[in-house]
Amino acid sequence: MEPEKYKKNRKLTVRDMTLIGLMVAILEVCKAALSFLPNIELVSFWIILFTVFFHRKIFFAIPAFVLMEGLIYGFGMWWFSYLYVWPLLALVSFIFRRQESVWFWSILSSVFGLFFGFLCAISYVAVGAADGGLRSGLHAGFTWWVAGIKMDIIHAVGNFVLMLVLYNPVYMTMKKLVPTYFYDCKI
Repeated sequence: MEPEKYKKNRKLTVRDMTLIGLMVAILEVCKAALSFLPNIELVSFWIILFTVFFHRKIFFAIPAFVLMEGLIYGFGMWWFSYLYVWPLLALVSFIFRRQESVWFWSILSSVFGLFFGFLCAISYVAVGAADGGLRSGLHAGFTWWVAGIKMDIIHAVGNFVLMLVLYNPVYMTMKKLVPTYFYDCKI
């Protein structure tokens, strides 16, 4: 049961900030651990699971994660797409947060991986349009997206397999632990 003082106070608490820091750390460590594999990543997996369990708090963790990515790897064109791609995944996951099917989440994660390049191409459209007009921007974005379709397919397959294999054990573990340590998180 949630203590009365937490029901009224909806500001970020020290516990919330700790949770956000843990989420960012997990995202960064998992991304670095698999960085030697092209387009195989656990960031999508964790953003989905964190959204399912911690709901809106993920929207504090994502900007911190994106900022860390920029500080570590530099603020290139790819970085701007992270500003909207990861929050989009969290938003879709938030909408379907009550879904418990491993197949649903595996397919969603796979579709996200497949369209990741397309979503990232939007920033290339914007930059190309600013530089040479809309037609030039559309050409730049389309060319960039098509050149990376093979990598998007790898991304989709990797996301599907990782979600299919990891979802149930991680979900069940989190379902046991989250209410114990984060009683204000509704599952």
